[in-house]
Amino acid sequence: MHTRSHAGFAAFAVFAALGRRAASGLCALLLCASSHALEINQANAAELDSLRGMGPALSAKVLQAREQRPFDSWRDVMKRVSGFGPAKAQQFSDQGLTVNGQALKP
Repeated sequence: MHTRSHAGFAAFAVFAALGRRAASGLCALLLCASSHALEINQANAAELDSLRGMGPALSAKVLQAREQRPFDSWRDVMKRVSGFGPAKAQQFSDQGLTVNGQALKP
């Protein structure tokens, strides 16, 4: 229990030193970073639809192609899913979509 209270005090001290604005910005950044990645081989339709530019028709194509076998690379996705070209791939990667944990390299 002593360690827990010490950790809480340390976190408070860091936030106090940073100031309210910086601390809230840091919290927002940490929350955003932790929920940013979305793996194409595990995402469901709703998660795919949440990507700007995806839409239900394209997410259905992704899921249908994935049923055959998981995607092994961005190139594989672009080859197997019509309407999923380099521009779309970059757009989705920029929003956090990954293929086997990898972002698209520009």
